[in-house]
Amino acid sequence: MDNQQQNTKAIAERNTIEAAFKWHVEDVYADEAAWHSDVEQVKTLLDEGASFAGKLHKGPQIFLNYLHTQDKIGLLLNRVFLYAAMKRDEDNRVDRYQAMRETAEGLAVSAASKLAFFEPELLNFEKETLAAYLQNPHIAQYQVYIDDILRHKPHTLSPQMEKLLAESGEMAAAFDNIYSMLNDADLQFPNVLNEQGELEQLSHGNYIRFLQSKERRLRKEAFNAMYETYDGFANTIAATFTASIKKDAFYAKAKHYDSSLAAELFGDNVPLAVYHQLIKTVRRHLPLYHRYLQLRQSMLKLPRLHMYDIYTPLLPKREHTYSYEEAKKTVLAALAPLGKEYVDILAKGFTEGWVDVYENKGKTSGAYSSGVFGTKPFILMNYQDNLNGLTTLAHEAGHSMHSYFTWQNQPYIYSSYRIFVAEVASTVNENLLAEHLLAHAKNKEEIFSLLNHLVEVFRATVFRQTMFAEFELAVHKQADTGLPLTAQYINELYWQLNRDYFGPDMEIDELIAREWMRIPHFYHAFYVYKYATGFCAAAALTEALCSQDQIKASTARSKYLRFLSAGCSADPIDLLKEAGVDMSSPLPVEQAMANFSKMLDSMEELA
Repeated sequence: MDNQQQNTKAIAERNTIEAAFKWHVEDVYADEAAWHSDVEQVKTLLDEGASFAGKLHKGPQIFLNYLHTQDKIGLLLNRVFLYAAMKRDEDNRVDRYQAMRETAEGLAVSAASKLAFFEPELLNFEKETLAAYLQNPHIAQYQVYIDDILRHKPHTLSPQMEKLLAESGEMAAAFDNIYSMLNDADLQFPNVLNEQGELEQLSHGNYIRFLQSKERRLRKEAFNAMYETYDGFANTIAATFTASIKKDAFYAKAKHYDSSLAAELFGDNVPLAVYHQLIKTVRRHLPLYHRYLQLRQSMLKLPRLHMYDIYTPLLPKREHTYSYEEAKKTVLAALAPLGKEYVDILAKGFTEGWVDVYENKGKTSGAYSSGVFGTKPFILMNYQDNLNGLTTLAHEAGHSMHSYFTWQNQPYIYSSYRIFVAEVASTVNENLLAEHLLAHAKNKEEIFSLLNHLVEVFRATVFRQTMFAEFELAVHKQADTGLPLTAQYINELYWQLNRDYFGPDMEIDELIAREWMRIPHFYHAFYVYKYATGFCAAAALTEALCSQDQIKASTARSKYLRFLSAGCSADPIDLLKEAGVDMSSPLPVEQAMANFSKMLDSMEELA
């Protein structure tokens, strides 16, 4: 095609996007002047909080006054950080927003430093003194919080050492920030010729859409363009990633943990066996995955399946598109099993600026739910008018509603929730959406397409994230033992894991060895395994919520809403047990694999 006949589809600038599709960041602060005012207020409160150092033993009222001051600092600092993060994520290219985010991070480090005395002082209390303090009903409200600090005693250093480690926090955050600036602001991908014959700039937001194309030429072109671009920065990204991993190893060693993995899981009070048994159980079921890939190869009529062939729908018919308005209505209808209150709150949120919908130049890639105690939840999207966009909206709405119910039912001190349970709330929503779409499918072709989507979600969430978890375990072990991490070593490790997980019948393209370079979650160590465990827990909860036995479904809904309302008032494993799922057992993963096998059976029958 003549270049003069080609139209380049550019990514929009933010100022061209309608206000109706932007989140209401002004509900956090009316303007930047108000934000700066609270920055100064945080500094004043930090000095006030620091003045309690060495005085906590002087009586329960002083102790309580400190806890209240700490809460005030946390509330205000969280809001300051949220606003700065939201503004930066709107457009990472804006220097002012980058500076605001850095200011917020600096404040967080200052807070950690100035208040670092608290936990060591608390740990030095006589048991009798602390027990007497807890007789005060206002202090007793902090019982779970205090017990968790006491649990950390073997890993808590002297006040001076804790202060020193806290002051290193800004430096420690640099690796994630550097990667984000490179990945979201500076990295430029080439144009590719889309299905409409237009030159369209490749981006994080449209990459998967291209891989879902029926045109293999486009899939291969997008795949090669993505990873060849990353390969041009291989040494820089490897150095940044390696520094982040070594940072994790340093903190684990400094705090007397046996490994980086032990340090990360200790915070959630999750047994190491949960991580290892996930990998072991998923590896045992890899033949199921290989069976699905064989079906994919057969239906696509390909002599050999390549890495760029695993996202495209198996039926030639173009998948149904969902405008954002359609997506909202569909999500609300699908979540009916969670009750009228849940649906009404989310519907209102959709009209009150919870969601930043569309991709724009400089905007942070991907999707997330954010917000803090005292604000509304916020959702960042890069919405595409397809099933993936619809599913992502349901997923992030699950996080936001988890936050909403927690903030409505818990005091500030328990107003957050652990990531281990966070992915349960989001995946339950995805599962309910899937049940709704299948129930309303009009023919066998639509049923097959939905099953294909569900199997793909399982592939991406359980098999893929577990492969990521095994990758993280290997690179952190390398760092924990002091062995070198180079781009070549990381590439070879990642390529071999792909070989193991995708099986011998798959063509493991050389460029897939660079995929780890585009995964931002790797800068938050041992996060991704929680997607897989959360998915498996959510599958069990969804089955109960959708039970034909109305009493069982009602009981499941009540338990689930209590789970959403619990925040961090108990350990994640215990919260899930109360909701009806025991993640300390391999059974939920085994049950999820059985469900995957049933879906695969149905697909093979319909094929």
